This record gives sequence, C-alpha cells and structure tokens, in this order.
Amino acid sequence: MKDKHWLLPEGIDETLPPQAQGLEQLRRKLLDLYGTWGYELVFTPIIEYLESLLTGTGGDLDLQTFKLTDQITGRTMGIRADITPQAARIDAHQLRRDCPTRLCYLGTVLNSRLEGLSGSRSPLQVGAELYGYSGVEADIEILGLMLASLESVGIRGVHLDLGHVGIFRGLTRQAGLDEHRELALFDALQRKAVPELQSLVKSFDLEDGHGRMLVSLAELSGDDALERAASKLSGADGAVQESLRELSLLADRLCESYPGVPVHCDLAELRGYHYHTGVTFAAFVPQLGQEVARGGRYDDIGRLFGRARPACGFSADLKVLLRLGGGVPGTDDSVIFAPCTGEPRLNQKIADLRGQGRRVVQELPGQAGGALEMGCGQVLVKQGGSWVVAPVAQDEII
Repeated sequence: MKDKHWLLPEGIDETLPPQAQGLEQLRRKLLDLYGTWGYELVFTPIIEYLESLLTGTGGDLDLQTFKLTDQITGRTMGIRADITPQAARIDAHQLRRDCPTRLCYLGTVLNSRLEGLSGSRSPLQVGAELYGYSGVEADIEILGLMLASLESVGIRGVHLDLGHVGIFRGLTRQAGLDEHRELALFDALQRKAVPELQSLVKSFDLEDGHGRMLVSLAELSGDDALERAASKLSGADGAVQESLRELSLLADRLCESYPGVPVHCDLAELRGYHYHTGVTFAAFVPQLGQEVARGGRYDDIGRLFGRARPACGFSADLKVLLRLGGGVPGTDDSVIFAPCTGEPRLNQKIADLRGQGRRVVQELPGQAGGALEMGCGQVLVKQGGSWVVAPVAQDEII
C-alpha cells in the first residue's frame, strides 16, 4: 500500500471535470428553483454534538453516523448523515417563527454504510422542508417541488409511491405488541416475507383479526391498494382509519394536480419508520429499482429543540440527479484560448471578455499543448490590429 497513497476509502469519491461543472450548474438551477417557490437557503454544520444531530430521528440515523470525540470538551460528536434534522433545529430553535417557514439546503453528508443509487458514502444532499402547516396542502406543495426538481434536471417518466407509517404503527398498537415484537414484524414486512409474517403473528398469539390485518399489509400495494385496504383493514381502530383517509386524500389531490404522474400506494413501505410520523413518498423512474428522491411528514421533530411544529420535506442526491438527468457537460465550444504575448490590447480584450462572463484560458509561456488540448473551441487571433474571437480551426491557418 505504500505506493497507493491515491486510494480513497470505499464509497468515498472525488468529482472531476466535467462532472464537477455539471454539479455546480445543477446546484445553481435547483437552488434558484427553490427560491422562486419561496424557500430560503440555509447552511448547516458538517459536524456537531451527537445528541443534537440524532434528536428526533428515533435512532434511524445512528448506524449511518460517523462518531468521534471532541478534543476540547470530550463529548461525542457526529458527522452529519442527513441535513433534515439540522434544518428542523434551525426552524425550531433559531428562527422561531409562528408562520409557515420554507427552508432549502445543499451539502455533502457522510454515511458509515453504502446506501442508495450512487454507491457513495458521501452523497451531495439537496432538499427542501416546509414547517408550521399540518394540512395536505403542505404535502402537495413539497411533492410538487420534488417533481419540479426532477423535471428541471431532465429526469422523465417519474412515478410516485405513497405510504403512511401511521397504519402499521396503529395496527401494532391496537394488537398490543411490545417494541421487540413490533420490530420483528417491521423487518419481515419490509421484505414482504408473507410466510415469515404469518409465522410471527402465530407465535405472538394475536387475535385472528389483528394478525390478519398485519399480514395483509404486505399485499396492499398497487393502484387499488386503498380500495382493498378499506375491506382488509375494516376492523382497525380510529387512528388507522384516519391514516388511511389522509393517504387517500393525498393520492386524490396528487392525481388532480399532476394527472400525468402515476401514483401508487404501498402500505408495507415504511422507510424512515422511526423518523416519519405520517405520509411518506418516493419518486421512481422506470429503469431503476430504487428511489431518486424521497420524503414525507415528520411532525414534532423540533420538540426537543423547544418547539413542536408540523413538518414535511424531501431530499435527493445531486450526484444521482446529474447522472440520471444526463446533465454532464461535454466539450464547451464557447471556451476561448488566448495566446501569451503580453500585448496590452490582448490583455484588455481578455479582461473585457471575462467581464462579459465569457470563459478565457490564458496560455502560459512554453506550455505543452494548445487550444485543442486545453479543451477550447475558440481562440483569440489578431486581425488588422485588433484581437477577435475565431474558431480554433482558424488558428492553424494564422
């Protein structure tokens, strides 16, 4: 390994040209989009005390968080694995507004384990959050902004999957399950392992009705999931029925607002189960089996920061969006190569072009390679005492 100092840890990547330029262009496009919707940009710290970083997440992020000891205080610190809890702290503790607050963010997060489409442990997370409003209108707005984000980066053919953590949570509470048995069912349900679910329910000695409803969640997915749920879960209590109504209302409103976007419901989808409190959603594209963006409702996350507020939001990995949207720039024919002469008129021309926002690469004395090797499609040439921009091919004639 002595001669491999260039190796990076598994899942930790660096971004080279032209992908870096593509990410920067995408960053500007999305943050500008969020600004037009009224979302204010925040920057959160890359590292902070662990108890603050994991507050409100129910431990879901604990295994994904790198931990270290603060050499000043001796306290345990964590490197952020998700920006959402940090944004919630800003809303609850720093801003403390009574009106709805819209925040957006973009920054690198660090995961201790490989997850997601990019195969990266250092995603570039972009997202938006809406605090202070509990109605379905907030969910519709966040979903609309997520869809607008995907469209703006060139991702087509999106379909939405909806879920609601309150359904499973309500059924386990109604069945009187303790945390250990609830987690066992949760694990099997995520894998939709029906025989295992049936075996667990039998071993828990549940009432037949409670057991059947819990097992049925594994099969309640698809376009008609809510219709079948009305029958399969008819024996559920009021909390479960309210969750079903919330999910049905959101699905109906989405179909009205975005008739061209397919919407499916999956009552076994419990992503962020210990983190979300209500509806959850994810955006998929046909060629991939994993989501390209995800989000949901996580009310009261700010309680331990001093203010419990309704909250919903979404996030995505900018690197994945760039790859799927085909936004990596190719050779830029607008880049101008300037020869090295030291002539004042040439220097002034370069300054004028850069002032106009043009990209000019200045030749260095005795350098290897010319305009083509430097990726320039144009070159400054002298014509009749003036410096003008011409295609690179003309440089071979001059």
